[in-house]
Parts: sequence; C-alpha cells; structure tokens
Amino acid sequence: MNRFHCRHFILNSAAIVFGNALYSLAVALFLEPAGLITGGATGIALAFGRLTGLSVSGFLLAFNIAMLVWGWVVLGRAFALNTLASSILSPAFLALWEGLLHGRVLTEDIFLCTVFAGLGIGAALGMVIRAGASTGGMDIPPLVLQKWFRLPVSLTMMVFDIAILLVQALFSQSDQVLYGIVLVILHTIVMDKMLLMGDSRTQVKIISARSDAIREAILEQLDRGVTIFHGEGGYTRDPSEVLLSVVSNRELPKLEKLVHSIDPECFLIVSRVTEVSGRGFSLEKHYQ
Repeated sequence: MNRFHCRHFILNSAAIVFGNALYSLAVALFLEPAGLITGGATGIALAFGRLTGLSVSGFLLAFNIAMLVWGWVVLGRAFALNTLASSILSPAFLALWEGLLHGRVLTEDIFLCTVFAGLGIGAALGMVIRAGASTGGMDIPPLVLQKWFRLPVSLTMMVFDIAILLVQALFSQSDQVLYGIVLVILHTIVMDKMLLMGDSRTQVKIISARSDAIREAILEQLDRGVTIFHGEGGYTRDPSEVLLSVVSNRELPKLEKLVHSIDPECFLIVSRVTEVSGRGFSLEKHYQ
C-alpha cells in the first residue's frame, strides 16, 4: 500500500506540473497572440496586460499570491496548500513560455487559435483537477463568499466569469469577443470530458435461474470477479440473485457468449463505466 500511495503521489504531482505547463503554453501560444478574451484570473491578467502593456505573467503571479493569502486566512491552511502549486506554477510557466517564444505566432488564424486554446486549456484544467489540486486564482472568491454569506459557489463563479468577460469586451474587437465566448464554452466541455475520462470498462448485471453456474464460469474462464446481490422479482415476488461483474470492453463478447450458452433466457444488463479502481484493475489480483 505504501508503494501504491507513493506511485499515486508521484503521478498526481507530475499531472499538476504538466497540466500547468500545458495551460500556460496554450495561453502564450494561442490565446495572447489572437487577443482572445477569457474568464478567471487569466482573463484579468490579460486585460491588465493589454491596458498597461506590462507583463501578464507578473500580474498573474501577484494576483494568485494575493488570492492564496486570502484563501489561507479565510478557508484555512489545508485549502491554501492544495492551491499553492497551481498559484505559482501557472504564472511561472507562462513567464517561461513568453521568454522562449519571444512573441512568435504559430498561426494568425483566430479560429485555429480559439480551437487549440480551448483544447489545451480544457485538457490542462481537467488534468490538474483530476490530480486533486485547485487551480487557485478566481476559484477562491466564490468559496470565500460561500463561507461568509452561504452563496452558491456555481452561481458566484458564473457571475465573476461573466463580469470578467464583459470588462474585456469593452476594449476588444467584436470577433475577438465572439471567439472568446466560444473558447470558454469549448474549454469547459473539454475539461468536463477530461474529468470523466478514465480507463473505461463494461459493467454487466445478470439475472438468471442458473446464477451459480454463470458465476463459476465467469470466475474460472474469464478470471473476473463477481458480486452477488439478493433480489426479488417485482411481478412474481420470487427470490433471485443478481450477478455483477466488471470486464474489459474486449471481454464483453466472450462474457455474453458464455452467459447465453449457460442460460439463453437470462436477463442481461450492459453499461459503460468511465473508471474502475480496486483489486484486478488498479491493484493486483489477490487469490486465496
């Protein structure tokens, strides 16, 4: 278990670092050159940079540190430590990419910039959140308001993002504003997909009068675990057993063929699950 936790910590740390690096690269390579608008702390930093001509990464670092201190005071040490990595890594990587790129523009097509910025930012945010870290910045004020005034986090976060977009829209061209809205929608969709993405498997529920034979066949021929639920027929009120097993997608046809060879009249329910962890999947199998 110690080895498992150590491996888990290393993978999560790598995901946080890589996610922040990817996020900053998408901002420096696509979002800044195209003049797109966006929400969050990055949107505020971009607006500040365009109005003053000063460093976007420098302002972003100062803003994130201020929010981090505020979060530490109001929300506690544990939250601040969870937010610390992204609060520093994101502006640090942004400064690195800005220095390496030296104003280089990969494409001047605003549509391509919107698509690739959305894909990069969405994937990066999903990666960081899946690793258990907070992205910091403008995530903190809604949490503070929720603690002080019991305001819904989702509502205040949406209000802040809309306000940030509206402020940037005042001094941006109309096409940049419209593409910026598309960018926000796109990276939100990609982030949601990333949060749900995992090592997908297939879950199978089997209701059969020959449940014992099916259970033994799955254990012996597929080498997959089976859980037994005790149920009751809704119409007949006869007691029945429900077998639950999770298999890989490639094993599904073999399992279906096996089950139907034992009981052609069995009731079979098949559904896709996005992630499975435990013995036989994320942990080694244990035989008794």
